[in-house]
Amino acid sequence: MSFIKKPRINHPGLDTNAVGLTIQDYEGAMSTLCAGCGHDSVSSAIVQAYYELAIEPHRVAKLSGIGCSSKTPTYFLRPAHGFNSVHGRMPSIATGASAANRDLHYIGISGDGDSLSIGLGQFCHAIRRNVNMFYVIENNGVYGLTKGQFSASADVGSSARKGGGTNEIPPIDPVLTAINFGCSFVARGFSGDKTTLVPLIKAAILHRGFALLDVISPCVTFNDHEGSTKSYLHTREFEQTAVYADFVPIRDEITANVDTQVTAVTLHDGSQIHLRTVDPDYDPSDRGSVVSYIREHQNKGQIVTGLLFVDETTPDMLTLSGTTQTPLVDLSFDTLNPGATALKTLQKQWR
Repeated sequence: MSFIKKPRINHPGLDTNAVGLTIQDYEGAMSTLCAGCGHDSVSSAIVQAYYELAIEPHRVAKLSGIGCSSKTPTYFLRPAHGFNSVHGRMPSIATGASAANRDLHYIGISGDGDSLSIGLGQFCHAIRRNVNMFYVIENNGVYGLTKGQFSASADVGSSARKGGGTNEIPPIDPVLTAINFGCSFVARGFSGDKTTLVPLIKAAILHRGFALLDVISPCVTFNDHEGSTKSYLHTREFEQTAVYADFVPIRDEITANVDTQVTAVTLHDGSQIHLRTVDPDYDPSDRGSVVSYIREHQNKGQIVTGLLFVDETTPDMLTLSGTTQTPLVDLSFDTLNPGATALKTLQKQWR
């Protein structure tokens, strides 16, 4: 994982939170993502949320898989615990970590490729088990690390920036998938709308159980495609390159104030997405009506943002499993390993 140390300047005038930390104490390394990437805006919102909640970074565990999104835990909460797993396998790592130490706050960072393609099975089972974690999907509809192929979340009719044709395969909507699998907290945000994103993150962090936040996070760079003589692939195949380097133009961050009116947001390539928040009388506790509401606005070409569904009565994985209130990492060896006699007694119960 790329790591560039961020210079630290301790200004005496910086505000501190309830545990005496400044917002700098929640930052990480310098980002190596493309300038203007929505993922960096998500990282900034995560920093702001943990700072405002006054959760000490060493009480947090960051987990990720593979992809542009999975690089981002390096860029926030430097003192936190961290584990970068293989592609699509982050949910099982989070499940095991949560079972071992229930006292930590778990945040899983993933992308639409990491969660909805190779990792779809693990994603769904983590929801079923109601693992106590905050799960972020930084959703840009493409495989950014491999030059912009359509991901499983790309809408029908979406076109590649150049030469890639039109996507005709129906997408997997992470929000609807999570609701249908019984997820107890489901929300969607936009990386450029920090005013809405930070409160959603704070609510997800404090939720007991699996909290999904799907963040629409535009990719600014996927301008490579097969069949183009100006593509990176074509150029590297036919030229003798002295120095291996890619050039990524600097882009401005995309921001917007999203409300109940439809807000058109223009992306860097000139295309538009249409966002709106839920209505004031929206009921996030009725699973069936939530699905109908989302689909109704999808048919209008609108992406609904905000807290979409929440159920605070569903027990989390540790409660369902009846695990001890003492974290497993704090139990003595004799308690965790009671010996062969106890194992034989346990085995008899299953015969």
